Amino acid sequence: MVFLAAQAIFWVHIAIIAFNVFGLIAIPLGVWLGWAFIRVPWWRLLHLAALLVVALQAVLGRACFLTLWESDLAARAGETSSNLPLIQEWIARLVFWPLPIWMFALFYVAIFLYVVALWVLVPPRWSRRLAR
Repeated sequence: MVFLAAQAIFWVHIAIIAFNVFGLIAIPLGVWLGWAFIRVPWWRLLHLAALLVVALQAVLGRACFLTLWESDLAARAGETSSNLPLIQEWIARLVFWPLPIWMFALFYVAIFLYVVALWVLVPPRWSRRLAR
């Protein structure tokens, strides 16, 4: 049961990462292609908030709480655990460069600032009508 909880947290984490990356690409692409959904306020607020949480955790030198929960549950289930942020583990595996957490903090803050810039350059539409 503990292993299944760890796996569930892992997949929720993957879904949140996919959501964040999707937004980073979909917003500028959506402007170009005229996608109305990229201006939906609740979607944009959720994207902004999710990336704010990621950036704040990194700036505070903390691993993502989902990574910590998953690692703790995996360890209780007898699996190996790590307290590194999930994205750091992936990058280390792909590139074989274990980078310090401060570099990831810079990366996450830069991404958050990019999302804030997108908020200004491509503001959400607060009316019920999303068509141009």
